[in-house]
Formats: sequence, structure tokens, C-alpha cells
Amino acid sequence: MSSSFIILLIASYFSLLILVSLFTGKSSGNDTFFKGNKQSPWYVVAFGMIGASLSGVTFISVPGWIEASQFSYMQVVLGYIVGYLVIGTILLPLYYRMNLTSIYTYLESRFGNYSYKTGASFFLLSRVVGASFRLYLVAGVLQIILFDELGIEFWQTVTITVALIWLYTFKSGIKTIVWTDTLQTLFMLIAVGVTIYFVSEDLGIRGGDLLGYVLDHDLSKTFFFEDFKSDNYFWKQFISGAFIAIVMTGLDQDMMQKNLTCRNLKDAQKNMFWFTIVLTVVNFVFLSLGLLLTVYASQNGIDAHKDDLFPILAKNHLGIGVFVFFLIGLIAAAYSSADSALTSLTTSFSIDILDIEKKYDTLKQVRVRKQIHIFISVVLILVIITFKYLIKDESVIAKLFVFAGYTYGPLLGLYAFGLFTKWQLKDKFVPLIAILSPILSYCISFYSSKWFGFEFGFFILILNGLLTFLGLLILISPQKH
Repeated sequence: MSSSFIILLIASYFSLLILVSLFTGKSSGNDTFFKGNKQSPWYVVAFGMIGASLSGVTFISVPGWIEASQFSYMQVVLGYIVGYLVIGTILLPLYYRMNLTSIYTYLESRFGNYSYKTGASFFLLSRVVGASFRLYLVAGVLQIILFDELGIEFWQTVTITVALIWLYTFKSGIKTIVWTDTLQTLFMLIAVGVTIYFVSEDLGIRGGDLLGYVLDHDLSKTFFFEDFKSDNYFWKQFISGAFIAIVMTGLDQDMMQKNLTCRNLKDAQKNMFWFTIVLTVVNFVFLSLGLLLTVYASQNGIDAHKDDLFPILAKNHLGIGVFVFFLIGLIAAAYSSADSALTSLTTSFSIDILDIEKKYDTLKQVRVRKQIHIFISVVLILVIITFKYLIKDESVIAKLFVFAGYTYGPLLGLYAFGLFTKWQLKDKFVPLIAILSPILSYCISFYSSKWFGFEFGFFILILNGLLTFLGLLILISPQKH
């Protein structure tokens, strides 16, 4: 495939997204940017959240996991269902009752300003790193298939990537993203479906036999109860999945900001219900794709593993049609996550850190918000370029979840303490507990693996949250909430 064709494909794709932003971006006020004027249809939000949840990391890494981990990731996905139930029945009613723009405002009303700033700061750190991981992966793929050939440096690729996101989000923010994410989710799922069709045809699997083939294959083993020390032990992954869903969706401004654009709580809960069902099915489809790609590579003697599996097969072995859809799907998956991350980071930094709603009049709020949007874009560019020299050989999605276990843990502990106790805290010491808990969690995880062979895996999130909760017990104030 020629470079000019790839450039035309990418240009056409982003022209479509910019066109959508023009139709949805008639207003550039902060109520539109932050809340979408609370007019988003719940079914549009639910479908668009699929792409935002999966991202380019899932698109590349989950299929590449099969060779080493089989279908064990489904244990985590099944845990998600429990987590989303908690979000729909506990967290969403709380957020709608308080009429929140930033969900971390809850911490201010419950504990005080230090807790509020701590929660928002940990989100900002988590989301900057998470979004940068995702965009790093896509920028790297684009570098290999296009920009190296054109003599464009990696930092230029990253700058172009982030600039395109800024271009279609800078005016109307979340209102535009609700619709562009829906379009991008559709493109991503079409790409996966097309790839599965062509690979199964090459393997001689008839359409009606595909599900049976996947379920009967040795690589589709899903449940692992044999070794409780292993990081893929069922109860570790299932329980971790529940907590990952709670913190990375329910306690995440990025994901909750979309839910809060629904017209009312009932619509938001419908959105969460259908999103849960569809996301579970979609993850199974991704794992099935990974199985087929792994079998295809093995049968044809192709040396492609982990994060390289899907890109190498799509580019060099599956034909131009699959490669076109792979490229569209990858870009769609990556940008449906990254655009909402940029918007949520802008929202949280504006409201939680700079307090623009309290300090400025309406016109200045809009002006400051636009400046912050540019600032966050620059931060993402710098972090992604830094990651080029830090990420080595581990699957990106594993790194993302491990890191999230350390940065989302304090949020989990804070919200659990706020929701399930009536105690008030000595607020000014909360940041200290939030910093010490991840450090202690890392030490426990490291030495438990070294001395006892016990791998925490995703379970590190729960350990971190528990240590935060226990640390907060030390800070109980005599004053009741």
C-alpha cells in the first residue's frame, strides 16, 4: 500500500470527525464542553463508551495475549459486570443527586479541600499516563507503517496525532465526543469483524463453525483455579475486574463525564446496563480474534507475538483489504479513548485544580478553559515522547493496568471510606496517606513475589485501596460528618 493512500485514508477519516464536530459544535460554552447540555441520548453514550473503554491498547494487546494467557482475560471481564452494577446502583445516583460536573467535587463536600485536590490530582496523573500509553502505541504503529518511510520523526508523529484530537474537540468538548466516539466504535467493530471473516476463511473455518472452533480450541481455556499464587488465578482476576471497573469507570472523570451528559439518572442507568452487556461480548470477540491470529501465525510459520501479532499479520500477510480496515480500526479505537481523555483532563484541571467556576465570570471561564485544553495537549505530547524510551517488551495493556492499580488505589480507598463510613477526617493529612499507600503496595507486591512466589497481578488495586482505607482510619476526626 502506498504512503499517499494511507495519508488519504487518515485525512478522510479525520475530515469526517471534524465534520461531526462542526455539526455538534454550534455552542462553545462551558456547559456544552463539560456536560453536553445534558442532552445526550443514552443509547448513543452506551455505544460510544465501548470504543472509549477498549482503546487502541485493547485493539493491539488483547489479541496478542492469547499465546501466553489463553482466554484468562475473560475472568477480568466477568468481574467488570459486578463493578458496573455497583456504578449503576451506587455511584451514578450519588453523582446525579449532587448534580456534579467533576465527580471529585464529592470528596470536597465529604472530607474537605485537601481530599478533593488529592482525588483530582491522582485522576490527572492516572489519565495522563493512561492516555499517553494508548497514544504511544498508535503513534508507534503509524511510525512503522507510514511516517518512517516519509522521513518524519517520532516526535512529529506524536505532535500531529495530538493536534488532530485537539482540532475536533477544542470547541464543544464532550458534546462532540459523545457522537464521534459512536462513529469510531462502529469503525473499530467493523474492522474486527472483517479481520475475523478473512482469517477464518484462510483457516478453512466456515461461518457457522466459527464459535465452536473457538470454544473447542486449547487456547480458549478461560478459567484458572489451579494455582492461587499465579496472577491468572480466577478469584484474583474476577475480584480485581470488579474493582478495576469501579475505579477506572465509576471513579474516573473521563468515563463518568459521558454518563453525566444523559438527560437523567434513569437514562444513565440504562446506558450502563446495555454498555455492560455489549462490552462483555466485544471483549470475547477480541479474544476470539487473537486466537485466530495466533493459530494463523503458527500454521504459516510467522514470527509475530504479543503486541506485534496483529500489526504484522495485517500489514504483511492478510491482504490489503484487511490492512485498510486494521488501520481504520486502530485509529478509531485509539482516538475514541484519547479524545475523551483530553476533554476530561481539561475538565478536571479547570474545575478541580484551578476552580474556574468559583473564580471567574462566564466569559473568562471559557477563555481559561481553552488555554487549559492547549496546555493538556502539550503535556500529552511530552509524556508520549518520554514513553518511547521507557516501554520495553511487556504488553502495553498489562503496564497500563499495573500502573492503574497504583494510581487509582487511593481513589478507591477515599470513596469507599466516604460512602461506607460516617467518620470525618483530618483532611490536611489525606495527601500523605494517598502517597504512602502506593509505595507500600509496591513493596508488598515486590517482596511477596520474590520471597513467596505470590503474584498480585491486577489484585494490586485492591491491596492499594485497602491500605488507603486503613491509613484513613488513623486520620479519623472526633467530629462526625
